[in-house]
Amino acid sequence: MGDSLMFLHFHSDPDSLDLACDVYVKSGNIGGAMMRVRDPLDPKTSLWHFLAYALRFEREKHGLSLAQCGKIINAARSTVCNIEAGRLKLHEDQARALDQKYGTPRLFELLLYFARTAHDPDWFRQYTEFEAQARVIRMYQGQVIPVPFQTEEYARALLSTARDNRNLERALAMRTARQAALFGRKEPPVLVVLLDQDVLDRPVGGPKVMRAQLQQLLELSEGSNVMVRVIPRSTGEHFGLNGPFQVMSLDNRDVAYIGAFRGGRLVQDPAEVREMAVDFELIGAKASSEDMSRILIEQLMEEYS
Repeated sequence: MGDSLMFLHFHSDPDSLDLACDVYVKSGNIGGAMMRVRDPLDPKTSLWHFLAYALRFEREKHGLSLAQCGKIINAARSTVCNIEAGRLKLHEDQARALDQKYGTPRLFELLLYFARTAHDPDWFRQYTEFEAQARVIRMYQGQVIPVPFQTEEYARALLSTARDNRNLERALAMRTARQAALFGRKEPPVLVVLLDQDVLDRPVGGPKVMRAQLQQLLELSEGSNVMVRVIPRSTGEHFGLNGPFQVMSLDNRDVAYIGAFRGGRLVQDPAEVREMAVDFELIGAKASSEDMSRILIEQLMEEYS
């Protein structure tokens, strides 16, 4: 096996390699200056961490600084640092550039591919970060009101169904923080929402809670950045019955999220994200207009009186 793959043997001391590059030590000064230490990054945690580990190993093996590596992938020193720390993700063109520089035919390109398609145990933190940065969010939901639009009582009713709800208050606080990150921004994202009528018909928390929830949904939909459309039950079968998902447009790329029982999956592969954007359009073709959707929501509110 060539030197380019030696990181697979972890022949160097892991504690000297699997470390991030810009986290301050909790306490202690040397000569009046705050020490800088490196935060552990375990390559066994996920394929993303393994990729970050390998990137650092190859860079140091070739004697490159963060800035020099940045020139290869057309990124700032801090970006390279954050990629190696697992806080940012490598892009395909950057992986190819590094493979060419290091003489590792498609190694980083393939590691990136498998990292994108594998389950990442750190997916939720990444998901909320993407959500908070997105300029446009397109979401489809066929079961419940999406989190950004939930009232506290609606969310409480949903969360209380968990077998272990000892952390209910913490979960509620996290949802409130996510809502603030979206609607509290100086420039809130554009939210394009498609809902099955079943979402509105299901009396989560009882009639009083549901009426208040629909009222909030209507009020939020009045914002110029929010578009809510409902897919009538009369539509019958449609593509969205496969499950909830959303597509988030960031400054330089799109990512997606697929909801699932007891978890979910982030999608960062560009081709798969494009397919999901097409899926969203196909579902939207079955939805009523914004005005007709508002009328339906108002009618359902009356039924909850």
